[in-house]
Amino acid sequence: MPAGPPRADHAQGHDPKVLARLTGRGDRSRTGPPQRGGRYGLLLVVLIGTYLFSAFNGRNLTTEVQIGLFAVVLLLAMRSSPLPGRWPLVITTATVAGSAGAYGAALTGTQAGAGAAELWKALVLLMTVIVVVRRVLAKPTVTIQSIYGALCAYLLVGLMFAACYAAIQHLGGTDFFVNHEPANAQTLQYFSFTTLTTLGYGDFTAAGNGGRSIAVMEALTGQIFLATLVARLVSAYRAPDPGTRPDPPGRRPLPEDVDGPGDDEDRD
Repeated sequence: MPAGPPRADHAQGHDPKVLARLTGRGDRSRTGPPQRGGRYGLLLVVLIGTYLFSAFNGRNLTTEVQIGLFAVVLLLAMRSSPLPGRWPLVITTATVAGSAGAYGAALTGTQAGAGAAELWKALVLLMTVIVVVRRVLAKPTVTIQSIYGALCAYLLVGLMFAACYAAIQHLGGTDFFVNHEPANAQTLQYFSFTTLTTLGYGDFTAAGNGGRSIAVMEALTGQIFLATLVARLVSAYRAPDPGTRPDPPGRRPLPEDVDGPGDDEDRD
C-alpha cells in the first residue's frame, strides 16, 4: 500500500474551526463573556450584621436605619445576581425613591406612617429573596457560593416576615402578642425566626387571626425552604478536586476525529 504524502504540517488543509478548537483560541461568541456575580459572602455578612443590629439596638432608630440597610441589601443582591435588560436601573430607581418615601413616612411618628414603612421593608426584602433565589437556581453547578446564597435567602425570609408582623402591629390597632407582651423590632424579629425554624418556644404568641395566619405561612415557608432548596444544594454540592485542573474558559471538547478526513485511521 503506497504511503501517503509527507505530512510536515499535520493541520494543513483542515477546517479553521478545528484548528481553533485544538489551540483553545476558538470563537467565544457562542458562550459569551463569563457571567458576573454569583458571590454572596459579602451579602451574608451584611445580613448577619443587620440582624444583630436589630436585635441589640433600641427601638427608636431601628425602623429608620433598617430602611437604608435593606435598600443596601437589595442593591448588593442585584450586584451578585445581575438581571437582564433595564431591570437593574428600574429596580434601583424604585428602591431609592421608595426607601426615601418610607423613611419620610417613618419620621412622621404616626402608626400609619410606621406601618407603611414596615410594608415597604417587607416588599424590598421580598424582591431581594426573588433576585437571590433566581440566580442560585440558575447556576449550572452547585458551589459554596450557592449555599451562601441560600443562607442569605433564609435570613431574608425571616426579616421579611418580621416586617409583616410589625406592619400588623402598627396598622391593626391592637396588641400583636397575647398578654400585652411588647411588640418591638427585637421581639418581632425573635418571634419571626422562631416561627421560621419551627422551634415553637411559646413565650410569644400572636393574638389576632391575621398574625396567626401569617405565622402559619412562615412556618410552612421555612419547612419547604429547608426541605427543598437548601437540602438539594447541600446534597448536590461537591468540593472541587485539588488534583484536577479545569478546562480553560471557552475551550470545547474535541471531536473524535480531530484531524479531519484523510488521517491515518481513515486510510486503513
